[in-house]
Amino acid sequence: MNSLHVTSNREKIAMRISWYSIAVNVFLSLGKFIAGIFGHSAAMVSDAIHSASDVFATFIVMAGIKISGRASDDDHQYGHERLECVASILLSVILALTGLAIGYAGIEKILNQDTESIAIPTFLPLAAAIISIVVKEAMYWYTRHYALMLESDALMADAWHHRSDSLSSVGSFIGILGARMGYPILDPIASVVICLMILQAGYEIFMGAIDKMVDKACSKEEEDAMRAKVAEVPGVNHIDLLRTRQFGSRIFVDVEVSADDNLTLLQSHQIAESIHHSIEKDFPNVKHCMVHINPLSEVSHECYGEHRH
Repeated sequence: MNSLHVTSNREKIAMRISWYSIAVNVFLSLGKFIAGIFGHSAAMVSDAIHSASDVFATFIVMAGIKISGRASDDDHQYGHERLECVASILLSVILALTGLAIGYAGIEKILNQDTESIAIPTFLPLAAAIISIVVKEAMYWYTRHYALMLESDALMADAWHHRSDSLSSVGSFIGILGARMGYPILDPIASVVICLMILQAGYEIFMGAIDKMVDKACSKEEEDAMRAKVAEVPGVNHIDLLRTRQFGSRIFVDVEVSADDNLTLLQSHQIAESIHHSIEKDFPNVKHCMVHINPLSEVSHECYGEHRH
């Protein structure tokens, strides 16, 4: 019941953050598009398209978080957390496609027009770029804070959408300012730079999601902290094996320890229960810890060891 309450509260907070994100992106995309059209800035129009794509991306985040929060069922006995990774992968693809479209438009403008024919942007898109940088950077830190608190990969991907949009606006600002200073070619060049920034953000999000889809282990520091916690449990003679695998935003842990041969079944069970509860209590992102007790005399520590595999 407590777990269900935590999941429900997590989803409620994530939905609230996502709706804030949608409202901000709709406002900015419309404002930047108008500023780009009337201010004669290709870079600002590209920036507006990027912000508009963030609206669609946030809906994917919302769907991913909502579905991943479902309880385990007969067909998905380990839960649905990996669907957050699926949402992150979709977001990375959207980012990549958006970046490529912006880059293509910028390159086409550079190749097919003389620099003299490129309209000089007005002050309007320059002001829009400054506003966008401030707002989107604030949204990045705001969303990142809750992504870390909720340990949500999809929400973190959305935070990086805000950061990439902020970087896009920085590129737009540089391009527009350069064009106003007598270098109009810098405006479409800025679109190409924006493309590269977006592709980099998309790649990082994609690789982070893939790592959690293929059961990547936790960091060495986190595993060492778990080993230290297991070693504190009375009755544990040696840690024979500790393995971790990331499952979306959660972690599964497998532990094998050796204990005295003369312990009763009940005593061995109590040691296993102590390890199980200790790990799940002190590491909240651990979804389940499986523990196996080996008889001390039957374990070759030279072969088994405590190495990471």
